[in-house]
Amino acid sequence: MTDSISVAKVTVELDVSTAGAMRKMLVDLVKQGRFFLVVDLTGVDHVDSTGVGVFIGVLKRIRAHDGALALVLTSDGVLRYFRWAGLTKVFPIFGTVDTAVEFLGREVPNAHA
Repeated sequence: MTDSISVAKVTVELDVSTAGAMRKMLVDLVKQGRFFLVVDLTGVDHVDSTGVGVFIGVLKRIRAHDGALALVLTSDGVLRYFRWAGLTKVFPIFGTVDTAVEFLGREVPNAHA
């Protein structure tokens, strides 16, 4: 795994009660110069619109620095929600952290230099 990619593991349902803490954690990573993020949601069975809003806001911050954000989802319900909302066109979504990191590794400038 390249040092340029950060992996954030989420272990709570993402809704209005947890979105603030999630936003702070991810924005703090961006403020530290971590512009290539994998968010591991493998333990999450529910994401509401507030949680999605966190990802969209963080994605905007990351893209302002030519970075990228990938999500790891294994919950059928969460994946259905992302498909229904059209978010699979916004976020690259993977089934494992390794494949997400491999994908972002191709996005990082000079990753193979």
